[in-house]
This record gives sequence, structure tokens and C-alpha cells, in this order.
Amino acid sequence: MSQTIRIAMDAMGGDFAPAEPVKAAVLAVNERENIKMILTGNQAQIEAELAQYEYKKDQISIVPTTEEISCNESPVDAIRRKKDSSMVVALKMVKNQEADAFISSGSSGAVLVGGQVLVGKIKGVERAPLAPLIPTTKGVSLLIDCGANVDAKSHHLVQFAKMGSIYMKHIVGIENPKVAIVNVGAEEAKGNALVKETYPLLKECKEINFIGSIEGDEVHTGKADVIVCEAFVGNVILKHAEGLSKTLIGVIKEGLMSTTRSKLGALMIKPALKQTLKAFDATEYGGAPLLGLKGLVVKTHGSATSKEIKNAIFQCVQFSEEGVNEKIKEQLFPEQNA
Repeated sequence: MSQTIRIAMDAMGGDFAPAEPVKAAVLAVNERENIKMILTGNQAQIEAELAQYEYKKDQISIVPTTEEISCNESPVDAIRRKKDSSMVVALKMVKNQEADAFISSGSSGAVLVGGQVLVGKIKGVERAPLAPLIPTTKGVSLLIDCGANVDAKSHHLVQFAKMGSIYMKHIVGIENPKVAIVNVGAEEAKGNALVKETYPLLKECKEINFIGSIEGDEVHTGKADVIVCEAFVGNVILKHAEGLSKTLIGVIKEGLMSTTRSKLGALMIKPALKQTLKAFDATEYGGAPLLGLKGLVVKTHGSATSKEIKNAIFQCVQFSEEGVNEKIKEQLFPEQNA
């Protein structure tokens, strides 16, 4: 029997909390026996949600808290002041090794601050990047960083590339991941000051398979397995892709429902279209891990439903079973294991 993975989840974080996080926990434990969910938050509200479901009672527990962190608060102040918030209590469980992973759909800023301050970075990791899997025509790529470090330096991006390569090898199963840096052209001489400074460093880095630049129109083609950028650029890429996807799906649905003939055609293509769109559904890939920490911290969308959160739970199980944090420490800082 596989090892049990303990996941502390901020049940009060997100637009649809606690309903969707609780539902995700139930779906996850009913599907797999090696998961124990620890839900932090308002006990009465969580119990009311749980009462709607049949589930394995020994796989879900509640740790009551009295505070919540909203997206309107200063992340630093909130983490410092609200010590009995659902987020802080869950993060501290990871820090104290009472849980193997943490998930939240709550304030991105608070998750980033809490992850780095409370859980802490692996010794030697300079910045912890947020790294979601994004869909491509060939599968998935890792976008690193997408929101944690808007003022990253060239040496930070090199470290991101190394951590991203380790993640893609052990989580996605790509033996020699192709690494590219986001740029405004293919030529080495192009780009802003940060890209021009980082490019030669990535080129000289023997620990990664660097293939050069990747332009915006190539991000979803599968040209690179690890797409490196600082957080401002990464977040724009991510949000633009998500917004465009929702817009296109809406336009397609509207067009298919516009006439009797198009409705008949929609019935014929529905199975194939549904399967095709599924591959480009970001919720299929779970959340974005904050790489380089001493414990696993995963951020899902604020609007995440039970489907995305459940996949994030399974993502945590795989991450823990593969020992990705340990591999990052071993491969990036072998002197610590000497």
C-alpha cells in the first residue's frame, strides 16, 4: 500500500469556499485511499458542507480556526496578524511536518508570503517561483515564474530553469526537458536587459537542455517544456491565455447555437469538440506549486471549483511521492548532502 499523504487545505479560501474545497476533499478521498485531508477554517460551515456527502470519515478531519484572510488585505500584514486564520494554521502544519502539502484558492499574495515566510525556502534557493502547467498542442509546458517574483534577476531565472527541469522530469516524465526563455524574437541579441543578461547564462548552464528563445505565439505549441520568464511577463501570458480561452469557447458556443442548422451540426461535433477542449482546460492540471520551499505549497485559482482543487490534491500526492523538493535540494545543492 502506498504511503498516506497528509494535505492541509485552507477551506475558507477562494470565491466558492467552503463549498468547493470541501467537495474536492470528499471527491479525492472517495477516489483514493492514500490521502488524508485536513480542512482548516470555520468548523460549523465545514461540517455543514460535509453533511451533504458520503465519505470515508477517517480520511477527512477539521482543524477549527477563527479568522480568514481576504484578497483585499496586505499579504504581509495578514500573515503576520491573523495567526488563527485558515491559511496560516494550514501553512504552519506543513512547516511543523504535521502535513505534507498545503492547498489554497485564497489570496495569491498571502499564499506567496506565507509559503516563503512560514514554510521557508530550501537553503540556497534565492526566490521561490510559482509554476503552473499550461496546455499545449503536444501536452503541457511549465510556465515559471507566473506571479511570485516581478523583480527577478538573471541568476534567479537560471535557478528557475533548473527547478523547472527537475519538476518536468519527475512529475510529467520528460527525461530531458527543453528549456526556453520568453523573448520578443528568436535571435540571442534581442530582448530587454534582463533577457539579454539571462540568455548567455542559460546557454552556458550544463544542468539544463536550453534551446534558446520562445516567442509569445509559440508558448502553446509545445516548443519548450520549461518556459522561463520573470513573474510580470509570466502572469500576463497566463491571464491572457485563460481570458482568450474563455472568450473563444463562448464565441464558439454562441455560433453553434445561432441557427437550427448550426445546432444540428453541434450535436454531431459535440463529442470530438468536448474532448479537444478538455486538453486545453487549465483545471485539468491542478494548481501552481511554489517551487523551492521546504514543504509543498500549491495555489489554485480564486475561482477554482471542486474539479480543479481535486486535481491539485492528486498533484500534491504525486509531488510528495516523487520527492520533488528533495530532488531539487539534492541536484541544485549537492554540497548540503555531502
